[in-house]
Amino acid sequence: MYYFETIKCEDFEVFNLPYHEKRIASTIGLNLNLQEYIYPPSKDFLRCKVIYNEEGIEDVLYFKYKKREIKSFKILLDDKIEYSKKYLNRNSIDILFEKKENCDEIIIIKNGLVTDTSIANIAIFDGTSWITSSAPLLYGTTRAILLEDKTIFEKNITIDMLKEAKKIALMNAMIGFDILEDYSFLV
Repeated sequence: MYYFETIKCEDFEVFNLPYHEKRIASTIGLNLNLQEYIYPPSKDFLRCKVIYNEEGIEDVLYFKYKKREIKSFKILLDDKIEYSKKYLNRNSIDILFEKKENCDEIIIIKNGLVTDTSIANIAIFDGTSWITSSAPLLYGTTRAILLEDKTIFEKNITIDMLKEAKKIALMNAMIGFDILEDYSFLV
């Protein structure tokens, strides 16, 4: 089985390696020093993709990164989806993403609770606090940092809570904590 990590690189700096190394260790039980494998080829804003398996690092690839503009979400229900590890095979997520219709992105609901989008964890602002799902599909590295810093808090998020949120934010290794104020949902 193959897995991957998406790591932000910019101006030859590599971001949040301890969090990526921790997720690798919890996925395959190996403590890897990613700094030994990652050498950004330019100072551009790059997405580094580290592919690995139980034996170690298989490949390290670099891509120039351009952030997608996301303003509309298709809400999709899937009680069987499982993506607790960052599997290289994302077929279950890709199949859901194909159902986005004219929307920019999807929000996956599992067992009545908001989980994630196809590319990011999600948080909602309820007017007082930023809340992230206590039932994400994948425990993201940016999410872990923000929980540790007490910037966000875990709680079960229902579809009604999502629809009533004052703002939402997407978070992943590449975009950090990206607050959206102009967005719409399609059920």
